[in-house]
Parts: sequence; structure tokens; C-alpha cells
Amino acid sequence: MSAFHDRTQAGRLLAAQLTPYAQRDDVLVLALPRGGVPVAYEVARALDAPLDVYVVRKLGVPGQEELALGAIASGGVRVLNPDVVSALRISEAEIDAITAREQAELERRERLYRGDRALPAVSERTVILVDDGLATGATMRAAVQALRQLRPRRLVVAVPTGAPETCADLEREVDQLLCLISPEPFYGVGFWYDHFTQTPDAEVTRLLREAALRRPQ
Repeated sequence: MSAFHDRTQAGRLLAAQLTPYAQRDDVLVLALPRGGVPVAYEVARALDAPLDVYVVRKLGVPGQEELALGAIASGGVRVLNPDVVSALRISEAEIDAITAREQAELERRERLYRGDRALPAVSERTVILVDDGLATGATMRAAVQALRQLRPRRLVVAVPTGAPETCADLEREVDQLLCLISPEPFYGVGFWYDHFTQTPDAEVTRLLREAALRRPQ
């Protein structure tokens, strides 16, 4: 039996647990696109906080792209996994080439979602980072590592559902982790939703536009 009807309902349930952050000038809600945006939209609306996206791109090992040597993220941040880089003897030139390719895709997505707007200021703010769920947590972990370099005062990860081990690991890396349900066995994020279709780019841009009209950065 699923726990959430859809991402909108999941976002409202999540927001109900985040009321200590409501009506505060220092709070910024960031969504991992695409599926995190409908969830984060409801959180931002309930908290009366600004909403934006935080785009992350994995840097895959050549020939083993599913294995991450690092990641890049909004704000010009790059994090590397030194153990992977060293063990596989990946050269700096290879890393730069992979980074350039993924940077082009990251910038394309940012233009699509954000237009000409810059990433809002993160330093000294309370950032609530939202996705629709955590399976392996690789993308969220990369986002957390990247955001740490931008020096938020407090970093909160909020998700409707997540794998127990992933949530336990990630909790050690942030100031607060809120996960509404962490069932065992987990099966996968989509298993806990009645409706879990892919969020189209048009929906992402519409929600961001509505959020900006309601609550400017």
C-alpha cells in the first residue's frame, strides 16, 4: 500500500513537519529537478519561503559512467572523489574534459529552468534541500557536498521517503534530515506513490515561475 497519492500531497505532508522554518527571512528551499520540484513547491508555499532548483550532474568514470568520480552543481561547484580518481588513475585532463561536457548540460538545464536568474545567495542562510525520495542518495549527497562549499548556516534535507541505510548515512552529513517514511524493505521511491510519472520540464518551469511571482527571491 502506497503512502502518498502524488508528489503534491507528499510535499504538503513534508511541509507540515517543517513549520519551525515558516515565515523566516533566512530560509531558502532548493529542489533537485525534476521530481523534487513539485514536492518542494508545496514546502516553499507552506513556509512562505523562496524556491529555486539546485542542478547536479554526476561526473562518470570513462567507460564506467555509472561510477561517479565526482559531481558538479549550480554555483560553479565541483566535488571530486579522490579515492576513485586515484584508484583508476584518471588524469586531470580527463577530469577536465568530463567536467566540460557535463557543465554544458548543467548550464542548458539551468537556462531552461531559471532563465537568466542567478542562483540565489546561499551563504549564511538556512537551506532546505528537497527531493521526492532517496534510493542510493548519490545525487543528494553530491548536492550536499556542493552546497557545503557555499557556506549555508544550516543545511536541511527533506524527503517524503528514503531507503533506511541511505537516510542513516546522509543524516551524518547534514544538520537535519527529515524523511517521513523509511520502510524496510524499501523497493524504490516510486513504490510509495500512487502516481509517480516523470515530471516534465514544462511543469518544472511553471512551478518555479509561480513560486517567483508569489515570493520573490
